[in-house]
Amino acid sequence: MTLVRVEGSRLVADGAPVVLRGFGLGGWMNMENFITGYAGSESQMRRALTRVLGTAGATAYFDRFLEVFFTDADAALLRSLGVNSLRIPFNYRHFEDDARPFEINDRGFVLLDAVVDACARHGIYTILDLHALPGAQNQHWHSDNPTQWAHFWEQRQFQDRVVALWERIADHYRAHEWVAGYNPVNEPGDVHGETLGPFYRRLEAAIRAVDPDHVLFLDGNRYSTQFDQLGDPLPNCVYTAHDYALPGFVDGGPYPGETRGEYVDRDRLEETFLSRTAYMRETGTPIWVGEFGPVYTGDPDRDEQRYRLLQDQLDIYARHGASWSLWTYKDIGLQGLVHADPDSAYMRRIAGVLEKKARLGVDAWGSTDAGVREVLEPVEQLFAREFPGFQPYPWGVRRWIHGHVRHVMLAEAMVDEYAAAFAGLTPEEAAGLADAFALPNARTRSRLADIIGGTAP
Repeated sequence: MTLVRVEGSRLVADGAPVVLRGFGLGGWMNMENFITGYAGSESQMRRALTRVLGTAGATAYFDRFLEVFFTDADAALLRSLGVNSLRIPFNYRHFEDDARPFEINDRGFVLLDAVVDACARHGIYTILDLHALPGAQNQHWHSDNPTQWAHFWEQRQFQDRVVALWERIADHYRAHEWVAGYNPVNEPGDVHGETLGPFYRRLEAAIRAVDPDHVLFLDGNRYSTQFDQLGDPLPNCVYTAHDYALPGFVDGGPYPGETRGEYVDRDRLEETFLSRTAYMRETGTPIWVGEFGPVYTGDPDRDEQRYRLLQDQLDIYARHGASWSLWTYKDIGLQGLVHADPDSAYMRRIAGVLEKKARLGVDAWGSTDAGVREVLEPVEQLFAREFPGFQPYPWGVRRWIHGHVRHVMLAEAMVDEYAAAFAGLTPEEAAGLADAFALPNARTRSRLADIIGGTAP
């Protein structure tokens, strides 16, 4: 084998074109609240569980979770569907402690190696995705951010630490032929747009000095939707778009139909895709949709519309020769191909927490504001009246308000309630709860499996 590389507008390996088709492994080395059920940010949750379980109990739970979430059996399942790639998100905290910056912990490589090698055994490429950076590279929970401030772009030390981390990662994987490349910054949210381009050029030079050959997958600004601040493309780089469709969100309307005042059908999906990937076609570089995919509601009719939405997106990508990574592989039932059994000990134990999170709209991805309108509406009206021109980055005033009220304040208040569900467990019992995420104990979304299986060439 030879390494995957960029050749004009294509990815190639061994002289043949490669179209990457696969999943993102969300919720594993970068845990997310809607994926595994907690509230708030990963670091908040880990501290809360340690307070309840003690260090030994929390360690037992997290170690088992990391062990069983993705194994050789999961790689075999993906390969049986014709999948040939897996994007692996990870949190910098697996490699570095804020109290000891620049000291790299090899424990992170042990975890990554296990999944990279399992995928390699089944002929699956991996893309390594730094999903949470020190200081937080975007404004939301999935960068392990408990606030709505992205400090990464303002602090040189945070940037230096990421460069040093990627130098170590690139050195570790520079000869690994089943690693398709590195996705060094997930969904950047550089408010002023002045730092991202120069940082990418600095990071590319540092990685190339160690590993001159692996592809870099570079996300655009504003959560990988904006590319006009990046300048000319760098060599052997893929610029990655994220392509979530309005009808696929938790509050999405019918498909085809109207969501948030916009009518969306297949033609509109393609228009949005072409807009988000215009930079790639203008520069003659490959197209990789690093994230996309609907959430599922449990209502058969609505979910069938979302499967149709997904199928239309996949057809559009195929027609334009685009590679893709569907979000996400495994969770507790909102989006994943595989999900924890609702009757598992873990799901029964956190059932009350999930109900309250839904009622209060705590998760950005998995709930609506219906239960807290009496709180939000006066605040929205106040801002409309007093600050009519206020349009905060990245998505405007309404989502900014919801971010503060629902996804920061209420989420932080619920962190300890999730941890309290583990009260009284021994370390062995806590570890046993993580087994809900092991493939033999989980359920597979058969309709989604059929759709993905139908994309194989």
